[in-house]
Amino acid sequence: MKVLLISMLVVAASAMAQQPPLPIQDGQVIPLWSGAAPGAQGADDKDIPTITAYLPQTKPQGMSAVIICPGGGYQDLAMDHEGRQVANYLNSQGVMAFVLKYRLGPKYHHPVELGDAQRAIRLLRSHAAEWSIAADRIGIVGFSAGGHLAMSASTIFDAGEPGSNDAVERVSSRPDFSVLGYPVISLVEPWTHQGSKNNLLGANPDPELARRLSGEQAVTRDTPPTFIFQTNADVVVPAENATYYFLALRKAGVPVELHVFERGPHGVGLAMDDPALSEWSRLLTNWLRVHAVIK
Repeated sequence: MKVLLISMLVVAASAMAQQPPLPIQDGQVIPLWSGAAPGAQGADDKDIPTITAYLPQTKPQGMSAVIICPGGGYQDLAMDHEGRQVANYLNSQGVMAFVLKYRLGPKYHHPVELGDAQRAIRLLRSHAAEWSIAADRIGIVGFSAGGHLAMSASTIFDAGEPGSNDAVERVSSRPDFSVLGYPVISLVEPWTHQGSKNNLLGANPDPELARRLSGEQAVTRDTPPTFIFQTNADVVVPAENATYYFLALRKAGVPVELHVFERGPHGVGLAMDDPALSEWSRLLTNWLRVHAVIK
């Protein structure tokens, strides 16, 4: 009887650990957790982090995929020009895209936002076979404060918890590549974006925490290959953010490509109305080919 009871418990535990099927279609909004998200302070839309799927017309097995983190100073989300439009462009290049709606300050502070981004990466990786995704070609894209979030996910990650009952938590949160547009990088230098820092960490953050979340000090040799674009004329998030991060990646031996355009304001997205600056997306496509993300 005791042996039978143990066997039943083992079977039940195994069933709990299995990943339930999660079909996917274009435009589908997928909550990152099946129940309340960790640290949720309510049940409103803003308390429920999600990804919205944007899928290419053809979906061969083993496609590359990205999580897109729109900017907005960790207080708003530019879901159109730094989300949907970018997703549509990447779809045209044969890449699946998932726009992340992460929780925001000042209601939510670190590590909630990073936890949402990490969960999104794990969710794609755990469903890779089911969604025709290559589990080793899952990247993260971010703009402005979303660039800070993408950078944070690229420097703070883990291999997963093998013993977790949640199959999503058993896989790695490390992105395989990252793409940063005019990113907030440092939270300690004079050229930080103070609004993003305040919304993420609060008015009086721990200086050591701010340092750990400053990309120019957080890079390691395990940080994934990175593409960065920026404009020299950006006065909201100065080019020092992008250039110091580039130098840190270069020093660590991480493959990196940086493009600093002379003109252009902050928050341009694809910059489709600027013939010069819009070239950044084509430069990105070339870089993705070099790194075998697209064929």
